[in-house]
Amino acid sequence: MKKILVADDEDILRILITDTLEDDFDIEEAEDGKEALQKIRDNDYDLIVLDYMMPYLTGLEVLEAVRNDQNTTKVLMLTAKAQDADRENAIAKGADYFMSKPFSPMELLTLVENILAS
Repeated sequence: MKKILVADDEDILRILITDTLEDDFDIEEAEDGKEALQKIRDNDYDLIVLDYMMPYLTGLEVLEAVRNDQNTTKVLMLTAKAQDADRENAIAKGADYFMSKPFSPMELLTLVENILAS
C-alpha cells in the first residue's frame, strides 16, 4: 500500500484529507512543519501532501529542506494562497503538484491517485 504523509496545521482539514485517503493509502499525519520534516527524514513516503502555511516551518521551508536532502518524493502543495506567484514559488522550490483550498474530497482523491499512478 502506498504511504502518504499529510502535513497540515488545521485539524479539521487534516482529518478530512486523512478520511478521504485512508481507505486506499497508508496515511501518517503531521501537525506542523517541524514535525513534517522530521517524519520525512525518518520515513519513506510515496507522496507528501504539504500545507503552504504551517507553524515552526512553513510548507515552503519544509519543501526546500526536503529537496536539499536530495529527497525526490512527490510533493502536493495545498494552499489558500492561490495567487500565481505562490504557485510559481512552490514549483520553483520543488513542488510537483499544487492544489488550492478549498477543494472537494473527490478532487483530492482523483489527483492523488493520478500522481501515484504516474
